[in-house]
Amino acid sequence: MPERIPPAFQEKLTERLTFYQDIGIQLFYRDRYPQRVASVTEEIPLPKPVQKPLPVRPVVETRPASLKLDVFPAASGPSLFEAINKIADDTLQKIRTDLGDCTRCKLHRGRTKLVFGDGNPKAELVFVGEGPGRDEDAQGLPFVGRAGKLLTQMIEAMGLQREDVYICNVVKCRPPENRTPEKDEIKTCSPFLLRQLDAISPKVIVCLGSVAAQTLLETNRGISHFRGEWLDFRGRKLMATYHPAYLLRNPSAKGEVWKDLQKVMAVLGLQGKKGSQAGKSS
Repeated sequence: MPERIPPAFQEKLTERLTFYQDIGIQLFYRDRYPQRVASVTEEIPLPKPVQKPLPVRPVVETRPASLKLDVFPAASGPSLFEAINKIADDTLQKIRTDLGDCTRCKLHRGRTKLVFGDGNPKAELVFVGEGPGRDEDAQGLPFVGRAGKLLTQMIEAMGLQREDVYICNVVKCRPPENRTPEKDEIKTCSPFLLRQLDAISPKVIVCLGSVAAQTLLETNRGISHFRGEWLDFRGRKLMATYHPAYLLRNPSAKGEVWKDLQKVMAVLGLQGKKGSQAGKSS
């Protein structure tokens, strides 16, 4: 049996329906599944008002004036190129120790001896070549073959001795069949060259050949575009000239190299040997 509506509630409902009918509302429907009807003694709860959350204001962190930081501080100090490669209190001995029995690139597979460099660690003049040849690989010293003997004559013509200058190469191991060092080999080995130059801090750097010049100047241009011109390398004077091996094949170019070396002599205050010409006896 369905639950009957309490008489008191039925009376109120009748009054309410009559009121709706008087104002013109006549159609109603009944829920097929009515919920429990509250007794007249119960208070029908009203829905609670929905409170919208208050907007959250961001907390602004303040700093004392003394701790205020600049978002974009002004650039100062050495360039990124210098900062990456320059090491404080670096020495040739430390660089050689760090280089160790290097196996960082494929050139180590065919070498006999690693050729680090040779000469005065405080030299004002540094010669940078391409890489060791057969004689250099055998002895572990730079420029000791035919091209090395010509370089020695060039140095002496300037009024110096080999022990007065420093001589090194871009790569420290001999490339097979004296081929030109490849880009990955140069990239691997050149950081040690840069450290050598920073440790020595010469007044003048002479690049012998295209590989040395292109490496230090970070360019693909041929040496003929800037040979004999003063260029800047980390605040030092750089001169690019032909490699002694090139002069052995092209003796007519010796005069041009001698003119380049005379410019170097002028900067270093060298008089040179009277009547000397680079490689005149070669």
